[in-house]
Amino acid sequence: AEFFSYFWKSVCRSPLGMSRGQILDEDISASSQWSDSTAAKYGRLDCEEGDGAWCPEIAGEPENMNEFLQIDLRSLHFITLVGTQGRHAGGIGNEFAQTYKIKYSRDGSRWISWRNRQGKEVIEGNRNAYDIVLKDLEPPIIARFVRFMPVIDHSMNVCMRVELYGCEWLDGLVSYNSPLGQQMTLNGHHIYLNDSVYDGAMGYSMTEGLGQLTDGMCGLDDFTHSHVYNVWPGYDYVGWTNESFLSGYVEIMFEFDRTRNFTTMKVHCNNMFSRRVKTFQKVVCYFRSELDWEATPISFSPVMDDVNPSARFVTVSLYNHMASAIKCQYYFSDIWMMFSEITFQSDTAMYNTTLAPPKTGPPIRDDPTHKVDDSNTRILIGCLVAIIFILVVIIVIILWRQVWQKMLEKVSRRMLDDELTASLSIQSETFTYNNNNSPSSVSSEQESNSTYERIFPLGPDYQEPSRLVRKLPEFSQTSEDTGDVQEGVPHYAEADIVNLQGVTGGNTYAVPALTMDLLSGKDVAVEEFPRKLLTFKEKLGEGQFGEVHLCEAEGMQDFMDEDFSFDVIENQTVLVAVKMLRADANKNARNDFLKEIKIMSRLKGPNIIRLLAVCMSSDPLCMITEYMENGDLNQFLSRHEPEGMIALLSNAPTVSYSNLHHMASQIASGMKYLSSLNFVHRDLATRNCLVGKNYTIKIADFGMSRNLYSGDYYRIQGRAVLPIRWMSWESILLGKFTTSSDVWAFGVTLWEMLTFCKEQPYSQLSDEQVIENTGEFFRDQRRQIYLPQPPMCPDPVYKLMLSCWNRNTKERPSFQEIHQTLLDLD
Repeated sequence: AEFFSYFWKSVCRSPLGMSRGQILDEDISASSQWSDSTAAKYGRLDCEEGDGAWCPEIAGEPENMNEFLQIDLRSLHFITLVGTQGRHAGGIGNEFAQTYKIKYSRDGSRWISWRNRQGKEVIEGNRNAYDIVLKDLEPPIIARFVRFMPVIDHSMNVCMRVELYGCEWLDGLVSYNSPLGQQMTLNGHHIYLNDSVYDGAMGYSMTEGLGQLTDGMCGLDDFTHSHVYNVWPGYDYVGWTNESFLSGYVEIMFEFDRTRNFTTMKVHCNNMFSRRVKTFQKVVCYFRSELDWEATPISFSPVMDDVNPSARFVTVSLYNHMASAIKCQYYFSDIWMMFSEITFQSDTAMYNTTLAPPKTGPPIRDDPTHKVDDSNTRILIGCLVAIIFILVVIIVIILWRQVWQKMLEKVSRRMLDDELTASLSIQSETFTYNNNNSPSSVSSEQESNSTYERIFPLGPDYQEPSRLVRKLPEFSQTSEDTGDVQEGVPHYAEADIVNLQGVTGGNTYAVPALTMDLLSGKDVAVEEFPRKLLTFKEKLGEGQFGEVHLCEAEGMQDFMDEDFSFDVIENQTVLVAVKMLRADANKNARNDFLKEIKIMSRLKGPNIIRLLAVCMSSDPLCMITEYMENGDLNQFLSRHEPEGMIALLSNAPTVSYSNLHHMASQIASGMKYLSSLNFVHRDLATRNCLVGKNYTIKIADFGMSRNLYSGDYYRIQGRAVLPIRWMSWESILLGKFTTSSDVWAFGVTLWEMLTFCKEQPYSQLSDEQVIENTGEFFRDQRRQIYLPQPPMCPDPVYKLMLSCWNRNTKERPSFQEIHQTLLDLD
C-alpha cells in the first residue's frame, strides 16, 4: 500500500483558480445576471471587480431553483472543498447566499445533485457579505463542471463569489458499473454494505456513476465500524456474498476519460476472516481499446493471509495495457468480499485518441493527439516541440532564480506581517521537508536535505482567507516561540512534495547535503554476490520501482567485512532481505537506488541493519541486507505478553520488563549512531526494528513497503505515505525532519513497546483528529493530547517519553542523553 488515507483533508485542497484567475472568464457562466457588472465572471472569491459578485437576474422559487453559477474546469478534478462569499463591494453591498446547493457533471450532459453522507443537499452558506465560508464536501466529487445554486427565500437579494478546492483527477476514471452492495446479518444486527454515495443509476446494478470506491476513504480493519460518524455499520465498504453469484465472482467495469496506458490497479480489501470476509482469491481483467474487447485477459492471484486480519491494498500489475475501459472479475475466496477503494495508475495514451465533446455545453478543449500519416512530419513536429520545451524551461529557470532571490530577502518580514493559514497542498506523489539552498554546518539538529527536495516560500498569492473553518495554527508566534525554526528559512510554506519512500518501497534515510557531498566522492566498497546462492522465501513489500524479498543466502560469511560476522555455523544458510530494482525502472529510480546503496554502505553501527553485498552485474539490481530471525519488533511483541498472571493463565510466551528495557536501549544506541552521522531516519517505529537472538535489536527501513502495516500510514490516492501517528508536530505542519523529530518518534516507539504493540498510537483518534492534535501542539495552549502512560511503564520512563514529545525541539533530549538515561535506569 502506498499513498496515505486517500485524499487527506489537508491535501488535495489547492484553490483551483477562481480567486487567482487561472480559471478564465470564458469558463465561468451563469443562468442569468442582474447587470453586466454582476456577470458570472465577477463571481470570484475574494475579488471586488465589477460590482463585486455574481448576482442572478430574478429570484426563483425555493422549490424550483433554476439560478446557477457554473464553472468549467476543462478536465476532471477531485474536489474536496468549496468556498463562498457575498457581495461586499467595499461596504456598499450586503447580498449573500445563506444556503445553496451544488450540482456537478463529468461530461456536461448528465448533472448530479451533491448530497452529504447523510443524504442532505442544502449547504449552509454565508451570514454576512464579507466573510469567506469554507465547506468540506463529504463525500468529495469528481467533476469537470460545477454549479453553485443559491437557495432563495425572498427575504433578501442573493449574490455569490465562489472558489473550488481540490486537484486534478489523475486516475481518469469517469464511472464504474457494479452489482449492488448487499446486506449482512451479524449477531442479529444488519450490516449495510451498499454504495451509499454512488452518483449513477441504481437498479439491479449500479451504472454510469462513481461512489464509495473512489471517495478517497479507506475502510477500517473492522468493517462494522466507520471513519464517518452517525452512519450505519458497514458504511465504509461495498460488499457482496458468494451466495448471490453462481459464477463465483463479482464483475466491475471501469470506464475512463480516454485511452490510457495502465500500469497497476490497487484494491483496498477487508480481510476480517473471523467474519468469513477475505480478499479476492483471483482477479481476471479484460481490456477494451477503441470499440473491441481484447480476447486475452490478464489474471492475478494474491497471497491469501489467514494470520493478519488487517484491511490492505492488493496491487495488481496491468502490464502497460492500452485501454479506455477495464472489466475485472473478482473471485470469492470466502463467503464475503468487501472493497472500500479502487485506484488505477496510468498515463494518457499517445496515439490517435480524441475525447468526444459533451452532448451539451461548451466543447472540451483537452489537447487530443491527431493522427498524422507522414512519419517524417511526425519527427519534425516532435523536434520542434522539444526545442520549444527546452527554451521554455530555460526561460522559466532564469525567471525563477530572479524571483527566488527577491523572495528570500523578504520572506522573514512577510512571515510575521499577517496571520497566515497553513496550506499543506500535496498534489504530486511525494512528501517534502525544508531545504535551505545555502550550505549550513553539520550538526545533530541539521535539517535533512537532498538533491531532489525543494520548498518554496508562501507568498501573498498563496494566503488563504483569514476566517478559515478548522484552520491550522496561527502564525503570530516569533521564532523563539516555535523552537529552533531557522532564521530566514520559509518554514511555513506551500510545498512541492518529495517522496519519503525509496524506490523499493522502504524508507530512505535523509542525509544532509554536505554529508552526501562527502559520500559522493567515495567508491562503494561492497562485494558482488552470486544470485544463484539466493533462495526466495517471502515477499516483504514493494514500492513503485522495486520490491523487498526475504531470502536465504548460502555462503554469506565469505562476503563479510573484518569487523562483522554472522553468529551461525559455517556453510549454514542465513536470512537476508533483498531490495530489488525492477528492470523497467527509469533513470532517476536507478540513480536513487545507487545512492541508497552508497548511503547504506557507510552504516556500520552494531544496532543498524547492515548492507552485506550487492548484485550489480546485471538487471535487476539488488542490494542484500541483514534480516533478523525473529522478524520485526511489532510482530514479535504482539505475539508475547508481559510477565504476570495473564500470561500464566493464557500460557502465552512472555517478555520481561528488563528485556524490554534492553531492547529500548539498543534502539536508542542505534539512533545515537545515526544522529552522529547527521542521518535522519524519518520512520522510526517498532515495525522498523528487527529482533535477533537474545533480544538483539537492529534498526531497519522496511515497514513502509509492507501491506501488513498499511494502516500505520496516512494515504492519498495510492501515491504517497506518511506515518503521522509517529511524526512530530513540526514534521506534519512545517515539513521539518530532523534528529529532534526522530526523538519524538522514539518516544512513540517506546510507548508501543510498553503496550506490547497491542494498539496503534492514538487509537482513539481518527487520522484527521491526529492531524488536528498537531495544531494544538503548535498553539501550545495545553489542549494537546499526549499518549497515556502504559500500565507497566515506570514513572521515570514515562517522563522520558514526555520529554521526547516536548513542543520545543531544543528542549527534547538528544539520543546520547536518551541512551544514557536508559542505561542509568537499568
